Amino acid sequence: MLEAQGLNHGGERQTAATSPASSAGHTVEVRPGLYLGGAAAVAEPDHLKEAGITAVLTVDSEPGFQAGAGFEGLRSLFVPALDEPETDLLSHLDRCVAFIGQSRAEGRAVLVHCHAGVSRSVAVVTAFIMKTEQLSFEKAYENLQTVKPEAKMNEGFEWQLKLYETMGYEVDPSSAIYKQYRLQKVTEKYPELRNLPQELFAVDPTTISQGLKDDILYKCRKCRRSLFRSSSILDHNEGSGPIAFAHKRPSPSLALTTGSQVQCTSYFIEPVQWMESTLLGVIDGQLLCPKCSAKLGSFNWYGEQCSCGRWVTPAFQIHKNRVDEMKMLPALGSQTRKL
Repeated sequence: MLEAQGLNHGGERQTAATSPASSAGHTVEVRPGLYLGGAAAVAEPDHLKEAGITAVLTVDSEPGFQAGAGFEGLRSLFVPALDEPETDLLSHLDRCVAFIGQSRAEGRAVLVHCHAGVSRSVAVVTAFIMKTEQLSFEKAYENLQTVKPEAKMNEGFEWQLKLYETMGYEVDPSSAIYKQYRLQKVTEKYPELRNLPQELFAVDPTTISQGLKDDILYKCRKCRRSLFRSSSILDHNEGSGPIAFAHKRPSPSLALTTGSQVQCTSYFIEPVQWMESTLLGVIDGQLLCPKCSAKLGSFNWYGEQCSCGRWVTPAFQIHKNRVDEMKMLPALGSQTRKL
């Protein structure tokens, strides 16, 4: 039998006595009552019983077993996921972490497993450790690898867990970080850019009378048609300015220094409902006002470079000089131009 090892909540290594759980398909106890393993761990329900495991989280291409098969009272959750960098695991993390937390709170021992117990299950358990112990991705992952040295999630999952950390260990669908992530995943899932999910598009501001508190409305400068709200803007880190465009110049310029940066001249936003007919099935093109057809900017599902030098993918770019900011006056319900 394997030796079951774990880390206490202070992050110090501890060695537990050999337990029945370690024989249940080579599982490893990474925290008290939290086990990590592969598909072999659920091949024989009797071993789970002996180990005292009464909750199983499967992160695999198919369920490891039929719920309740040969095991009364077993709680289970199945999350369909391939061990590929393109797989969207981030969107499932809140549900997985909640399942583990609730099961442990009820006194259940929990097994998290994928096929090999190396990547998908490791990513989920790392997320749980990050959230419950408020650890960075690097620290939580390093912590887990001291217990299970062969743990090695793919680079896509590493990136997603770093986003999870940036969002404060919670997937916030309204955050710019998650919206940008979701857009990138859509281009991977729908390369032909057809039949895009409706939830991808922000609500057209002309169809709703009010926005969020302190929300700013952006209107076409030419015809005053409402186009998008400030909540749809996807902020990005400022690039390196003119030096980022040096490769386009015939010869180096002394003016292009690393300290020379410019202000962004465009807003990069999430797609809005009025854009849908323009975006479907097309890689790139112009964004025109749906009312007066004035040119507002451009889009490219593979990305565009901002004036600051930062590359944004995918990109739905609205030039700032083509729109006006309008802020609601809550007391009167009217609008005033934001100077």
